[in-house]
Amino acid sequence: MTVSIDGESLTIDEIVQVARHNKKVELAVSAKAQIKKSRDVIETAIKEGRTVYGVNTGFGELANVSISREDLAKLQVNLIRSHSAGVGDPFPIEVVRGMMLLRANALAKGYSGVRPEVILTLIEMLNTGVTPVVPQQGSVGSSGDLAPLAHMVLVMIGEGEAFYKGKRMDGLLALKKAGITPIVLKAKEGVALINGTQPMTSLGALVVNDALGLVKDVIIAASMSLEALRGTRAALNEKIHAVRAHEGQIDVASSMRLVLVDSEINQSHANCGKVQDAYSLRCAPQVIGASLDAIRYVQSVVEIEINSATDNPLVFTDNSTVISGGNFHGQPIALAMDFLAIALSELASISERRVNRLVNPHLSGLPAFLTTEGGLESGMMIAQYTAAALVSENKVLSHPACVDSIPTSADQEDHVSMGTIAARKASDILENVKKVIAIEYMCAAQGIDMLSPLKPSTPLEKAHSKIREMVPKLEDDRPLSPDIIQICKLMESGEIVSATETITGPLLDI
Repeated sequence: MTVSIDGESLTIDEIVQVARHNKKVELAVSAKAQIKKSRDVIETAIKEGRTVYGVNTGFGELANVSISREDLAKLQVNLIRSHSAGVGDPFPIEVVRGMMLLRANALAKGYSGVRPEVILTLIEMLNTGVTPVVPQQGSVGSSGDLAPLAHMVLVMIGEGEAFYKGKRMDGLLALKKAGITPIVLKAKEGVALINGTQPMTSLGALVVNDALGLVKDVIIAASMSLEALRGTRAALNEKIHAVRAHEGQIDVASSMRLVLVDSEINQSHANCGKVQDAYSLRCAPQVIGASLDAIRYVQSVVEIEINSATDNPLVFTDNSTVISGGNFHGQPIALAMDFLAIALSELASISERRVNRLVNPHLSGLPAFLTTEGGLESGMMIAQYTAAALVSENKVLSHPACVDSIPTSADQEDHVSMGTIAARKASDILENVKKVIAIEYMCAAQGIDMLSPLKPSTPLEKAHSKIREMVPKLEDDRPLSPDIIQICKLMESGEIVSATETITGPLLDI
């Protein structure tokens, strides 16, 4: 199946399919009439000599400068060249592909006044694998992600650099190899292409997608830790969670009950007299659930943004008006990405506390640092250090980007969102969280091994076995980095979750 874009119905899953799996894209037939109507409004305004921002004026503080009709096309090219001022490492190819798809989809709504050829060029680049080199740094996220989008458009006009078939090359050469003719921008089209929130939203959509999947691993890892630490299941009782009624908390508790069905380990301490566990175990549904609620909220914001018109000015064909506004401002995504960063950080924070309990013999009842030769061997001592370091790094990255603003364009743009920085931070935090959860899996699996011959719950047996297919039990000290990386790969492939869900069924509705 092909992803058909009409500006109204794009989904996060479709973004993932195009960005990561090279699914083909087409422009919906239903969108073409509205695109043409909006372009007709721009052409009429030019013929009538009306002053329209970004069409026959300068930009930002230079909006009061009129541009002659013969220079309108040059104005658009100059805009793209001058705004290509990004620096730093390029965005990953998947993020740029998502950005291109989102920009094409926004233009397909028919409020931007561009010709269909502009949208079709972006689609052709997606379908042939021409991906612009887009530096990550340089956007303040107010008049859209100007610098990143300008670098994207450079390739469309046969300039800049692009990735093609695994190689980085001149943009024009990449287009030629793919059989694509560079676009010649006309009035309004340059500004329509770079006023928008697509870079921050593309990255945000991918992070949200991955975060929702990660929550399942968080639930399984937390359950495995509770089992290894011989914790009580009492705090998962359905009645407790029903009287608070937060959806995420209820869902997480329900999922943990599915994973923690009765087991030999649980039966072994049925009459131990323990009343309650530490918060990192007892409050897992409350903490993980709150993060899940936050992720779902961010998902709803992203779902609105990916089908929004975010450039300026906007063209309204019902009365042939062109109106300047501020839909390019990234504040909705900036706030959501900062919230997502905090929610993800908390998943790692509570996970690290469970890791600490697993390796600490005074808390776990297990051999010190999960090795039988403590002193001679250090076991998993330093794995907890690594988790602590990642959690501490997340605390720094969780400082919100959106509370900062530096005026730009001679104070014409006097409040900016920093949304792209917020999205980049959320992405970095997500990668750190994956590693912390991998460390928890590693330690919890070792803890369960040390309770042998007692068996964990059947779902956890499946998860444990999947881990042991790639990472053997720690018998003697060895470098742990490869083990952590292998478990991260298992998480990213979804194999641990899939193995568990063969017993439990779907853990969450995501």
